[in-house]
Amino acid sequence: MDIYGILTMVGGLVLFLYGISTLGTGLKKVSGGRLEVILESLTSNKWKAALIGAGVTAIIQSSGATTVMVVGFVNSEIMTLAQGAGIILGANVGTTITAWLLSLTGISGQSLLLNMCKPKNFAPLVGLIGVAMTMFGKKDKKKDVGGILTSFAVLLIGMTMMADAASPLADDPNFTSILTMFSNPILGVLVGLGITGILQSSSASIGILQAISTTGTLSYAEMLPLLMGMNIGSAITCLLSAVGASRNGRRAAWMQMLFCILKVAFFLIPFYIIHGIVDFEFMHRATSPINIAMWHTSFNIIAVLIALPLSDYLVALTLRLLPTTQEEEAEGQTRKALQILDERFLSSPSFALEQCRVVTNEMARYTREAFVTAVGLITNYTAEDAARVDQLERTVDEYEDKLDSYLVKLSGLTYSRKDSHTLSTLLHCISDFERITDHALNIMQIAADMNEKESVFSVKAQEELRVFSDAVTDILDRAVQAFRDDDLALARTIEPLEEVIDGINMEIKRRHVRRLRKGKCTIELGFSLTDVTTDFERIADHCSNIAVCLLQVNEDGFDTHEYLERVWNKDDEEFRKMAADYEVKYALPGKKDEDKPVILEGSELAAAMTRSPEEEAAAQAAFEEAVEEVLPKKKKKDKEKNKDKVKDPEKAARKAEKKAKKEKKKLEEQAALEQSRADAEDPEEGTEYL
Repeated sequence: MDIYGILTMVGGLVLFLYGISTLGTGLKKVSGGRLEVILESLTSNKWKAALIGAGVTAIIQSSGATTVMVVGFVNSEIMTLAQGAGIILGANVGTTITAWLLSLTGISGQSLLLNMCKPKNFAPLVGLIGVAMTMFGKKDKKKDVGGILTSFAVLLIGMTMMADAASPLADDPNFTSILTMFSNPILGVLVGLGITGILQSSSASIGILQAISTTGTLSYAEMLPLLMGMNIGSAITCLLSAVGASRNGRRAAWMQMLFCILKVAFFLIPFYIIHGIVDFEFMHRATSPINIAMWHTSFNIIAVLIALPLSDYLVALTLRLLPTTQEEEAEGQTRKALQILDERFLSSPSFALEQCRVVTNEMARYTREAFVTAVGLITNYTAEDAARVDQLERTVDEYEDKLDSYLVKLSGLTYSRKDSHTLSTLLHCISDFERITDHALNIMQIAADMNEKESVFSVKAQEELRVFSDAVTDILDRAVQAFRDDDLALARTIEPLEEVIDGINMEIKRRHVRRLRKGKCTIELGFSLTDVTTDFERIADHCSNIAVCLLQVNEDGFDTHEYLERVWNKDDEEFRKMAADYEVKYALPGKKDEDKPVILEGSELAAAMTRSPEEEAAAQAAFEEAVEEVLPKKKKKDKEKNKDKVKDPEKAARKAEKKAKKEKKKLEEQAALEQSRADAEDPEEGTEYL
C-alpha cells in the first residue's frame, strides 16, 4: 500500500467515525427525549428491560450511549441496579445491527437490484436525499431527519473507502504475516480491546474489521480473538462515563464490563480447549463481512439468553466488587423511613399526619446529630465525621423535600382542631430543622479549612466556644424534645436561653476584638471564629422559632414577632429567673462583673435584648476596625478572599437552589396554613375525614 492508499484509508476512517457519531446524535435528537422516558418507565421485568435496551441501542446505533444513560439513571436513583442490568444486557444485542448494515459491502452479483444494495451504490442517493431535506426543509424535524440520512450516507461512504483502500493488502505478504499474529487468542483479544478503547465505539472497530475482511486475507482464527476483544472494549465508554458518578453509578458501569469479560471468557476458554483437541477446519478459512456480523450477533444473543436469568448473580458479583458503604446503608434507611409517606394514606388524613410526625421526629434526631458532630470537628477533625455531617445534611434536605410536598397535599383536607394544630406545627418546624443542618454543614466546612491549613483557635477562644457550644446544644436538645413530646412547658424555657446565647455571642465578639488589638489572634482565625459564633447564634434562633411555633399554634396564633414582643414587655418573673439561671450556668470563663448583662424588667428587657440592624452593624464595624488596626487594608482583603474560598462552590450552588425552592413553596405553605386555620374554625370542628 502506497502513501495515497494510506491517505484514502485514513480519509475513509474519518468519514466512518464522523458518520457514526453524528448518526447517533441525530437519532437521539429526533427522539426528543422519548427514549429516556421509555427507559425510566421500566418495570422489574428483566426480559422487558432487555428488549427495550436492545431496541433503543438499535435505534441510536450505540451500545455505549445506552449504557451511559443507564449509568446516569442509576446514579440519580431513577432506576435500580437490577433494572439497569436488563437494559445493559439487551444493549449488547442491539449494537449488532450496525454490523449487519455494514455487511452489505460483501454483496456480490450482476443484477441491478443486488448492485443497488451495495453501500457504494445507494449511499450517494441516501446522502443526496438527506442534503436536500436539510437545505430545503422548512420544519426542524425534517431537517433533523435529513441530517440522519446524511450521516448514514457518510458512514457508508467511509466504510466503502476503507474497503477499497484495503483491497491491495490481499497480495501483501507483510500484511498477511501481521494478521497471523492475531491468531494468538490472548494477543488478538488485547489488540481488539485496545482498538475499541481508542475509537470509543465497538461498531466502529468491528466496521474496520469487516473492511479488512473484504480483502480475503482475514481468517476465522484471526477474526475471532479480535472480535471478542472488541466486545470487551465496548464497556470502556461506559466506565469512562462513570468517572465522578456515585458509587451506584460506577456499579452499573462495572456490571457492563464484568458481563463482557465473563461472556468472552466462558466462550473462548472452552472453544480453544476443544479446538486444540479437534482442530476446527473452518478456523483456517477466510471470513467475510457477513460472517463477522453472524458471529457477532449469535455470540451476543446466546450470551444474553444465558446471562439474563442469572442477572441477579451478576448484580451480586458487582456488589462484591464495589461493596455497600455505611453511607449507602444510611441512605437506604432514609428511603425506608420515607416510604411511610404513602399517598394511599391521604384517604385517612389523621393517620397520614401521624406518619409525617414520625418522619419529622427522625429528621429532628438527624439534625441534632449533625450539629453535635460538626462541633466536635472544631477541636478534633476527622474525615469520617466530616463526611457524616455532609451525609446528614443531605438526608435532612431529602426529608424536608418529601415532607413539604406531602404536607401540602394534606393541607386541603378536613381535620379536627388538634390535627389542624399538628399540621401547622409541622409546616413551620421542618424548615427550621433543615436550616440548622445547613449551619452544621457551615461549621464542618470551617473546621475542614482550619484542618487543611493546620490552624487552631487560641486556648481562650476554645474555652469560650466550649461554653457557647454547650449552651447551643442545650437549647437544641430542648427544642427537639419539646417538639417530639409537644411539651409546652419545656418550650417556654427556650426563649430565655436564646436571649442568653445572644449575649454570649456579643461578648465573645468583644473579647475577640480585644485579642486582635493586642495581637494575640490572627485575622484569618478571626473570620473563622466569627463565622462559627454566627452559626451558633442562628441555630439558637431556629430553636426559638420552633418553641414559639409550638406555643403560638397552641394559642391559635401565627405571629412570632407579636409573641416575642409580648414576652419581652411583660413583667414575667419566671422568664427573668430562667434567664438569670442560664446566665450563671453558661458564664464565659474569666468574665468580669462589668461584662455581665443585667437582668432587666419589662420594656427595659425588650430594649436590651432586641438588637436592631444598626446595632448589629455597629458590632460588625467594631470587628472590622480591629482588623484594620492589626493589618493593612490590602492584607485584610486578601484574607477575605481566602475566606470566600472556604465555601465549596458545589455546596453554595445547592444552597442557592434550595433557597429559590423555598421561596417558591412559601406561598403554598401560607395557603396551607390559612386553610388549616379555616378548618379549625369550622363549626363542625369535631369531625374527622376518614
